Order: sequence, then structure tokens, then C-alpha cells
Amino acid sequence: MEALKSIISKVATGATLTREETASAFDSMMSGYATPSQIGGLLMGMRVRGETVEEVTGAASAMRNRMPRVEAACDPVGIAGTLMYSANVSTCASFIVAGAGIPVAKHANRAASSGSSAADVLTRLGVKVDLKPEAIARCVQEADIGFMFASAHYPAMQRLGQIRTALGTHTIFNLIEPLSNPARVKRQIIGVFSPEWVEPLAYVLKNLGAESVWVVHGSDGLDEITLTGPTFVAALEAGIVRTFEVTPEDARLPRWRNDALESSEAQANAVALQNVLDGAPGRFRDAALLNAAAALIVAGRASTLQEGVALGQESLDRGAAAARLKRLIAVSNA
Repeated sequence: MEALKSIISKVATGATLTREETASAFDSMMSGYATPSQIGGLLMGMRVRGETVEEVTGAASAMRNRMPRVEAACDPVGIAGTLMYSANVSTCASFIVAGAGIPVAKHANRAASSGSSAADVLTRLGVKVDLKPEAIARCVQEADIGFMFASAHYPAMQRLGQIRTALGTHTIFNLIEPLSNPARVKRQIIGVFSPEWVEPLAYVLKNLGAESVWVVHGSDGLDEITLTGPTFVAALEAGIVRTFEVTPEDARLPRWRNDALESSEAQANAVALQNVLDGAPGRFRDAALLNAAAALIVAGRASTLQEGVALGQESLDRGAAAARLKRLIAVSNA
């Protein structure tokens, strides 16, 4: 407790923490040793001053050390986001990637207030989502896709949830949750809520041992690759981080209006996702293909977005993506 008080005092002066100090502080939080006032004070002190790459690395390391591990026998690609605004595009993209032959370990959180999270949509499609790590590993192994929900894998996060809700703003936890995939993936595409974190999070993932990464933020505010204009990207490749922008035209896909994918109703999103897997054209399909293409690049299966889109179209058109959903339903309910 004294060590935590010292760390909070340091943050109060505007000083930054080392990776080790941050890991120690967050371990105290997730162990239940920190009081609500200490947790709120530390989170807001870091938020107002601005978190650093070393601090995010330390906090993510502490979370990774406390989460149950999903022991996937294969080497899946990770897909995650911080706050999805649109109609579960990344969930649909995950099935497309799996249908293209790349196992997927999708990491997500449940919606706090709406009924449109990946968990709600998958439940309406017949997938059992409240699974233990060994059952998720079996889904990845047998269905080429598994979904992991933060609230189920981090008991400590449930205790911290009320404090975060009371603060009413993004904190470092919004950054470290998608970095803490229980399958310990080395290849990952992550959407982030702010453009200022695109490049720093790529360096955090490098610090955490990632091999191939895209961190993305759409110019329209989406934490995914958008169809409405440019998307900011930081890519980790062979130990080097580079930044660039991509557009729908890079993948030979059309642009859509910025309200084209707004939806907050889980049943409607479930129907839309199933329609895409069944071959329906349109903006949802294009958005899912664009994000799947990036994941296929990260997985080493495609070298360009155009090539990735072509592989994704094949996954949809031959029914492979739809078959992954059917298999996931069967395996998850076994």
C-alpha cells in the first residue's frame, strides 16, 4: 500500500512512471488491495497528464499476468477493438478471415449500455459465449474461430468496472484491454478510439513481443478501417513500426456515407451479419471485407488490401465463412 501511495504521489506531480512502477500499481489494483479513491486518483492523474508508452506497456503486462490463458494449439491472429460504433463489422470480418483458412482469436468486451456488442449478436446467432478458456481453445482448434470476452476472463475487471463507469471517461484500461488477448497472439489487428494512440500502441505491442500488427483508427472516428475516407494505420513489421493511411480505393472498394453502418440493435445486426455470410452484397459486406483484408495482411496470407479483399470474397462466395459460424455454433454448444 505504501508503494502505491508513493506512485500516486509521483503521478500527482506530473511525473511519468517507469514500466515496473506502472505494473506494480496495476497489480495492486487488480489484486483488490487498492481503494476506490486510490484507483480513481491514479487513473485520472495519468489521463490528465497523458499516458506514456512505458506506462501502457507496464499496465498491459500486469493485466496479461492475471488473465487465464487460452491455450490454442494453432497460431491464431488476434482481432480487437476499444469501442465499436458500427454494426459489429469486426465480428463479421473474423468469420471471413477464418473462412480463408486463418484461425482467429477475437477479443472483445460486452456493451455497457446497448445491446449491440459482439456477445449479444453472437448469442442471437446461436453461439454460446460464456465459455471457459479450455472451451474457447477447442473452438479455435475445431472451428478456426473463438471469441473471448474481457469481463469473463478478468474477474478483477468486474471489481473495477463501477469505478471506471463513475469516472465517465476513457482511461488507460480502454487501451490495455484489447492488448491483453488471452490467446497470447503474436499477430493482431487492433482498432483504437483516438488517432493519437495509433502509433504509440504499435510500440507498446512491440514491447510486449508482438510480431505483426496493424493499429487502426478511421478518420470518421471508428476504431476500425472505415469505408468513408482515410484510415490511420501504424504497422509493426519485422520489428519496425511505420505509419501510413489507407482508403477504400486502395482495396478497390467504394466509399459510403459516414452513417452507413450505424446500428445499435443486436437482432438487426445479427440478421445483417448472417446475410453477409450468406452472400448479400452491400456496405456491411464491403466494410467486413476491408477489415478482413487487413487481418489477412497481418496474418501473412495477403500482401495488399486488394489481395486480401479477393481472398475474403472467395471465403464468402464459396460458403467457407458461413461454415465457420455453423461450426462455431456446434462446438461452443457441445
